[in-house]
Amino acid sequence: MGKLTLCALRAVLVVLLVGTVLVQASMVGALVSGSDPEDGSLPLTPLRVITILGLASAQAALVCVWRLVTTVRRRTVFSRAAFRYVDVVIGAIVLAALVWFGVTILNAPGQRADPGVTVIMGGIGLAILGVALTVLVLRMLLAQAVARDVEASQMQAELNEVI
Repeated sequence: MGKLTLCALRAVLVVLLVGTVLVQASMVGALVSGSDPEDGSLPLTPLRVITILGLASAQAALVCVWRLVTTVRRRTVFSRAAFRYVDVVIGAIVLAALVWFGVTILNAPGQRADPGVTVIMGGIGLAILGVALTVLVLRMLLAQAVARDVEASQMQAELNEVI
């Protein structure tokens, strides 16, 4: 990866992390103050708590992606240390899906006249779980690459001994 690409990705990660922290802080402030700017038709307190949890999962994933970008820059991405970051990203995506299902459940009673919205929201939750499965497949590819890298290093060492 080029330096420009890594810098651009880091800039995006910083903007996303700062944005999620600001939204999360405003949600915590709204919870603490008890303010209800809406008409009360939605259960805002559970929705705010769910939003805070969802943002926390996004922040965990962002930090882990930052760490993975660092391993790419250092050319150590094909190491066992990268697995813990990928595992946290997978967990964060699964948590985000669960949070989305929570939002879907909170929203469902208001959609009795039009249950299609709830079905669509459930489909979005399944899509989020699909992203987690995709990252899991990428983790398996990383495991294969690490194994091949170790194997190549051992073969290179044996070849060096022969020569």
